[in-house]
Amino acid sequence: MAATTHSSEYRAYLRNTMDIEAGQQRFPPVPNSEPTYRSLLIGTLAVMGLLQVASSVAILLHLTGYLQEDMQTEPVLNALKDPRKKSRCKPPKDVITPSAHLPIRTAQDFPKNDYSVVNIKWDEQHGNLNKMGYQDGNLLVLESGIYYVYAKTCFRYYNIGAEEVREARTRAQDVSTAQLIQYVYHKSIKQNSRKVLLMKTGSTKQWNNMSYNMYCAQQSRVVHLVEGDALFVEVSNAWMLDREAEGTYFGAIKWGN
Repeated sequence: MAATTHSSEYRAYLRNTMDIEAGQQRFPPVPNSEPTYRSLLIGTLAVMGLLQVASSVAILLHLTGYLQEDMQTEPVLNALKDPRKKSRCKPPKDVITPSAHLPIRTAQDFPKNDYSVVNIKWDEQHGNLNKMGYQDGNLLVLESGIYYVYAKTCFRYYNIGAEEVREARTRAQDVSTAQLIQYVYHKSIKQNSRKVLLMKTGSTKQWNNMSYNMYCAQQSRVVHLVEGDALFVEVSNAWMLDREAEGTYFGAIKWGN
């Protein structure tokens, strides 16, 4: 009877042990994360696909020219501009540089055998005057600055006609020692309009009275002039001046301030 009681207690012990093991698990259950990873992967692939499609469309539109104007925005252009060009100030197109070029006036008489120095008169109607004036042989400065001044005078003497050679010899002027001098003067308002010699050139020619003779004097220089100053040209033996515009002229142009 003792054995039977012992066997019953042992079976009860085993049953209780199995119930405990069955009712309690050794480790907590692990949640299933497979659906979450799958959703994230699908979302990432979808975003990458959309980005690839958008970039492809943008490249296609750019190549076809539709996005050319949109891409050239003002900030981009300003960033690409050379900063050194900002300091380069271009003068307005309507700025006129003071200048003048005047040919000799043909309608003026110089008496022969007059060896005095004579002020040449210039033809303003057939010349060019830009922001400079002219009055009675004087080129007037209307704007102060540094000017390039130039002058050219040509002298010529000849007698033509074989039948008049003998007569020409009796009435020909003596030009065997003619002094052909060119002077360029400057009248300064700062010096009470006293004339100042800027340039002088010339030569003493020994010409043949019966053949064609020609001599040209040309000179130029840079001078600072102020508003109200005047420029003029004087020559000796003015009666021998060449009256052609290509041979005798006078002018100036402003170079700077």
